[in-house]
Amino acid sequence: MRTRTSLTLLVVCALASATLSASPASATTAPYYGSMGGRHLVAPIVSIAATSDGKGYWELGRDGGIFSFGDAKFYGSTGNLRLNAPIVRMAVTTDGKGYWTVASDGGIFSFGDAKFYGSTGGLKLRKPIVGMARTGDGHGYWLVAADGGVFSFGDAPFYGSTGGRLHISPVVSINRTRSGTGYWMAEANGRVDAFGDARNYGDAAGTHLASPIVGLISTDTGHGYWLVAANGAIFTYGDAVFYGPFGALVLRQPIVGIARLVDGNGYWLVAADGGIFTYGHL
Repeated sequence: MRTRTSLTLLVVCALASATLSASPASATTAPYYGSMGGRHLVAPIVSIAATSDGKGYWELGRDGGIFSFGDAKFYGSTGNLRLNAPIVRMAVTTDGKGYWTVASDGGIFSFGDAKFYGSTGGLKLRKPIVGMARTGDGHGYWLVAADGGVFSFGDAPFYGSTGGRLHISPVVSINRTRSGTGYWMAEANGRVDAFGDARNYGDAAGTHLASPIVGLISTDTGHGYWLVAANGAIFTYGDAVFYGPFGALVLRQPIVGIARLVDGNGYWLVAADGGIFTYGHL
């Protein structure tokens, strides 16, 4: 197992139809803090993460480049390093003063006050790592592979996985419950699996999807979640409210991530070209 520490870095109910261009935010009252849309990127954006107070966000590049907006601070990146595998996701510490990024081989990079608790960087994986979630107290994290295998580090308990199951489509995301004693995993075909105290509020597995699911984010209450597809379609379950898009997005690049407003009254979507789309209200 290898240790990579503090280098200096950066994630239904309804389907949308209002034509928007792929960069600045849509016309809503949700905050827009800027984006990499329309700027030159060395590598595509793969994820977005919100700050702890919801007044900013980070965009994460596949090369590990971090782009900060609003009150999001830059704590370092791997953007200038030669990596063994591409970066796929990030997770933010509880106080928002640091973050972890994870590569597809499970290598972990810690920045700011993020502590290193272990990685799968030295292991032979059957499938690549595709997602990451931190524990409630920030003293650990889970990694999930495309085959549903879950790897726990620090104080992250293992609540189960789908690693031994034959998958029709790959796992694409993991998200912890509000209590931190469970997690959801989403697959590209819209299936959602719940572990620990996570409840299954429904999924899109039986729905014909025009584009694959790329992310899942829970509501602030933990009693629901949103799924987002690569074409920007949003699917809502439990107490998750649909805020848009109210029409088909015109995208230059696919949507790759979703982050929730801190009060749960909306969300940001990010595209591979760095364009940000905001929905909801303060």
